[in-house]
Amino acid sequence: MIIPELFQKNEIPNEILIDTPLIPISNNLVYIMSRFELKIYCTNPRCNRPENLSGDKVCANCGTPITYRYVWAVESNERPIGSILCNGRYRVVSPRLWLDLQPGLVPVTAEIPEAYLPYLHLYDHRLHLPEIYGIAQDGGQNTLLLDNVPFNSEGRPYPGFMESFGQSSAVRQVYWLWQMLELWSPMLDWQVASSLLVEENLRVHDWRLRLRELTLDITEPTLSDLASLWSGLLPEARSSIAQPLQEICVQMHDPKTTIETLRTVLNQLLLEQAGQLSLGLQAFGITDLGQSREHNEDTCYPLGHATIQDDLFPRLSIVCDGIGGHEGGEVASHVAVQSFKPQIRAFLAEVAEQPELMEPDVICEQLAAITRVVNNLISNQNDEQDRSDRRRMGTTLMLALQVPQRVRTAAGTVLSNGHELYLVSVGDSRAYWMTARSLHQLSVDDDVSTREVRLGRSTYRDALMRPDAGALTQALGTRDSELLRPRVQRFILEEDGVLMLCSDGLSDRDLVEQHWQGVAEGLLLSGTSLEDSAQQWVNLANKENGSDNISLVLTQCQVTAPTRKVAFAALSEPESSTSPESSTAKVALEITRFIAPKKQRKGCLGLLLVVLVGCGGVVAWSITDPIGFNGVRDRIQLGVQPRLQQWLPKSP
Repeated sequence: MIIPELFQKNEIPNEILIDTPLIPISNNLVYIMSRFELKIYCTNPRCNRPENLSGDKVCANCGTPITYRYVWAVESNERPIGSILCNGRYRVVSPRLWLDLQPGLVPVTAEIPEAYLPYLHLYDHRLHLPEIYGIAQDGGQNTLLLDNVPFNSEGRPYPGFMESFGQSSAVRQVYWLWQMLELWSPMLDWQVASSLLVEENLRVHDWRLRLRELTLDITEPTLSDLASLWSGLLPEARSSIAQPLQEICVQMHDPKTTIETLRTVLNQLLLEQAGQLSLGLQAFGITDLGQSREHNEDTCYPLGHATIQDDLFPRLSIVCDGIGGHEGGEVASHVAVQSFKPQIRAFLAEVAEQPELMEPDVICEQLAAITRVVNNLISNQNDEQDRSDRRRMGTTLMLALQVPQRVRTAAGTVLSNGHELYLVSVGDSRAYWMTARSLHQLSVDDDVSTREVRLGRSTYRDALMRPDAGALTQALGTRDSELLRPRVQRFILEEDGVLMLCSDGLSDRDLVEQHWQGVAEGLLLSGTSLEDSAQQWVNLANKENGSDNISLVLTQCQVTAPTRKVAFAALSEPESSTSPESSTAKVALEITRFIAPKKQRKGCLGLLLVVLVGCGGVVAWSITDPIGFNGVRDRIQLGVQPRLQQWLPKSP
């Protein structure tokens, strides 16, 4: 609609101005574009009526979920909010954040300037770093656009690292610093480490540290520079880690200190904090033929619920997608799973015998070595059967292992489990971490499109247009182990959630990204069983994909106190020789039993908290058992009326 005079007189009603694109037509006329007129296009290439109204959740024509992809404009001249750029392709949401209105189209690209090549070479760190999306050509100006930026699906930025630090638990505070230290060396190699020193550039997405963009180093930053950033966090650090962190910062200012030394000290502190939490796991695996295959080349472990005599359950989970057809791929995937089990069993026995912590690098090397052994077992079978070239059988690998290292604290207490989770991947089977709030893809595919990005040859979107984009660049058994490069990652289990390993029969066409929320909420909030959730994924994959075998393993992780009666395998409990169970701990246990997703329990919890506040019980509990208190406090923040939060003291 066109409103004369009002624009010139600044008399446009506030309800129209808020989040409404204003397009000047003349000095006294303005066109106000209603959000209902803004069109966003369906990503389904087979949809013959792809136009949808902005705000729609699914395509009105074909039912495909609408993709809202927000991209970050690097070094862009600020454009008016609401502007439509590049012939209707992008809408300016904020001066540097744009919404792609045609997300199904390949972005325009050009030769990537050398200054932006680090985005490509650091692609393996996409959990934390943004990626190049494309080039926007508008008004004679080329603007680099970044994807995988720290904004949610509604275009809102995730919280800042500095502002979130003081509101988080001790283990999460150290975990964020650990991630920063892990990024330091690779980013230093590509001369962008100073990106970690810009406060407004650092964001947090739950447990995950994320960066908005990369900046080239003018001068090479030092660990002392990083220590200066960390020192500013010390007033907000939890009391249990404040002193150790201060000592670490002092070490970082010493030019003789190496990053290896810092990693050892910070890893010890991280596992000490994580080890004070209890950990319970439950797993379930399922494999399905699919709609169009005659043979199932997938194998997974566990299949169903493993028997109680299986000492690897539920720490170990594996998904293998075979290559080579009947009596090829299915043999390779089966051999892989069966060969890993005794190797992992021996490795865990070795870990249990260690008097000191094994460093993450050592564990990663051990798991990579085991993977090469399994690779050669399959490769040798290929050689014995005179299989060559495309006839060689092989398999992808996605393996997850919870390594229960004992952690000795400075006080002499021995904690039974440091909550370490290791992932080993070869090929394009995937790992996802799901909570009721968010989804995180943990793995990176070994395919041609990813290889082209890693080598700095192409953006990911461009590489996907190659006819061989999805072809695997490595798999178990197809070549000698000297040519195999398994990817091993380490994570810390410090929140409730679900780990999902799956073959590409499920992950293809972004099926997990589009449908995770309903399944995850059912499992984590509504009491849906692992079996039912796994079957839901299989049914969905058969409906939406269906052309391949489907396999997945779900591992539910219970880190805080249970919210409902679930038969979890208790893998660790906090151990202490100095703190017998107190009355406040018993009260905490009773409160925990009240906290559940059932609405009728909220009133009971609120009443109980009021009583405890009156007698000082919550204060005592927060001091004597800060870990347990934090877990319950988090549940209250998520599930109980916000006004109750004002009664809860901040834990030390």
